[in-house]
Amino acid sequence: SEPLAWPPVSAQAASLLEEAADLLVLHRDFAAAVERCEAGCDSLGPGAGPGAERCLFVTSSAEVKCSLCVVGIQALAEMNRWREVLSWVLQYYHVPEHLPPKVLELCILLYSKVREPQVMLEVGNCWLRDQTNKSLPEYGSLLELYLLHVLLPLGRFEEAEELVRGCDVLDSEQQLAFLRTICESRCQWTKREEMSSAAEEQQDAATESVLGALSQKLLTMLTLLRRALRSMSSHFYLLPYKKMLLATFLLYLVVVRLDPASPTALPFIYKLVQLFRQAWAAVFSPIHRPPIQD
Repeated sequence: SEPLAWPPVSAQAASLLEEAADLLVLHRDFAAAVERCEAGCDSLGPGAGPGAERCLFVTSSAEVKCSLCVVGIQALAEMNRWREVLSWVLQYYHVPEHLPPKVLELCILLYSKVREPQVMLEVGNCWLRDQTNKSLPEYGSLLELYLLHVLLPLGRFEEAEELVRGCDVLDSEQQLAFLRTICESRCQWTKREEMSSAAEEQQDAATESVLGALSQKLLTMLTLLRRALRSMSSHFYLLPYKKMLLATFLLYLVVVRLDPASPTALPFIYKLVQLFRQAWAAVFSPIHRPPIQD
């Protein structure tokens, strides 16, 4: 029998897919590859969910659309535009439940690699709880992928156990294996938290010891400064301030009120010189001490 020819719209999408793949792999033109993928997805329309019963044309269109999204995801990742991947995919599938298994797998792996698994938390939960998706053969592998790369790295152990126990697709052995993996991951998480808290306590203790040493040094410096200021103040208190004031006043009288050339001003000038000598000797001599009287 002759192979069935694709309708014009599907053939156009397939041609755009081929161009996008060549641009991605051969030419490394990632922006042009994304443009071809967008044009191909727009030509196909929303389509149906991955688990719905479809005719041959709808099935081929869904496969082409999934492939276009796969190429687009890889091109966006190559351009370091991974933050746009999920919103870019959902504009063509509208709801998380309709994402093809391959597209969901790539999104989980991508956001896990860039250490942003929380982005896929709600999307993966909605997809796995959908009854239509539970009939897909990829359901078990995607459940494991969601547990290992989303829930467990985020420490969502209770949600993981609830998801496994409430999944009627898994048999008892599979559920037991998943629960054992969750338990092991919980133990590792607890050990890491204990080690992290111990390291933080050691760091806090080291910081407190350093601050304590610095505060002790600062207190010692302040004590020495206080003693020096007290010594200087006691020294200045012992200076003959009265003589200094008297000498200044006499200098004012001589310069302003008296004529230095006048014979009557000579006694005042003589006394002023003596007072200045005494004041100078008192300032630049050791600390003045009152004479000891017998």
